[in-house]
Amino acid sequence: GINAEFNNTLRMSTEDGGNKKWFPLESNPDVMNQYIERLGWPTSLYRFCDVLSTEDWALEMVPRPCVAVVMLFPIKSESETYSHAEQDKIKKDGQVLSNNVFFMKQYIGNACGTIGILHSLGNLTDKVELTSGSFFDRFFRDSRSKSAQEIGELLQQSDEIEEAHGAAVESGETEVPPIEEDITTHFVAFVEKDGYLYELDGRKQFPINHGPTTTDTLLEDACKVIRSFMDRDPGEVRFTITALAAASD
Repeated sequence: GINAEFNNTLRMSTEDGGNKKWFPLESNPDVMNQYIERLGWPTSLYRFCDVLSTEDWALEMVPRPCVAVVMLFPIKSESETYSHAEQDKIKKDGQVLSNNVFFMKQYIGNACGTIGILHSLGNLTDKVELTSGSFFDRFFRDSRSKSAQEIGELLQQSDEIEEAHGAAVESGETEVPPIEEDITTHFVAFVEKDGYLYELDGRKQFPINHGPTTTDTLLEDACKVIRSFMDRDPGEVRFTITALAAASD
């Protein structure tokens, strides 16, 4: 088992100031697509699909354009140490951060799947028309000009997305773990904004700029960063990647 000290860090980091806790979402494109469609996303334009590997053969199978990438990965003390060092370095050296990046904090336990999805979709509202009056339409409108903390609180107050999240969890294929079980996997999103690749993780203090990218190379560039996560944790198999990409017939 994972040591208690680590579980405490995890609990503190996922439930900062929040006492709500959700059941975890499965990294399963069918579940994710039903979920986003229900909340107002046009899955006839872009939908989630599996990325089976970070190798070229797998990336060639993903329909284009690919507009966001979501990774599920195991949190361990090593990954936490790296994450804190990376954030400290950025605080010291600075980074390019576009004002157009939609970024929010996570205050609900196990909500990282939903937040990974919101980070993906929230950075595409200039490209995609949401169903008028839908949850996403209202949420992203209400988020405008709000801070990452305020958007995190906005999610915490929403019963509607909590219900939809619950329905999405139930439609998954794996058995739902007990709510008190410590979940040690976490979702992060990768998006392109104003020519840069950003890693968006609601547990971090800010988006992480991973350098230049384009809409054409987003999937390849995100997978390079994902490979660096994998290289820091050799032998671990619990990495899952999904891409938000053009809906193929």
